[in-house]
Amino acid sequence: MKNENIKSSTEAFEQALIKSNTTHYCLHLYISGTTLKSIRAIEMIKRICEDYLPERYTLEVIDIYQQPELVKQAQIFATPTLIKTLPLPLQRIIGDMSQTEKIMVGLDIVTNND
Repeated sequence: MKNENIKSSTEAFEQALIKSNTTHYCLHLYISGTTLKSIRAIEMIKRICEDYLPERYTLEVIDIYQQPELVKQAQIFATPTLIKTLPLPLQRIIGDMSQTEKIMVGLDIVTNND
């Protein structure tokens, strides 16, 4: 019985690893103009994506001044705001995007226990 539980746990872990290495992330970063804060947010998110999600992400940067109609639709109250639409569940991260660890946890790239 113990061997079956270990085998089952090992298989589940291996499947989770396979899934985590093939999952595609769809991200939307809402910024306000070309401010230093916006530029820094773009750089941080791109760096995290390239380091931890190479070739497994789509990042759309949306300037709320250029596309104001999307602000209400996406319910944006502050910028920068990062929204992960895929994989589910939807996640929102608001702030300057400088806290890499919190962003990675928010995107489910790592968990609090990693």
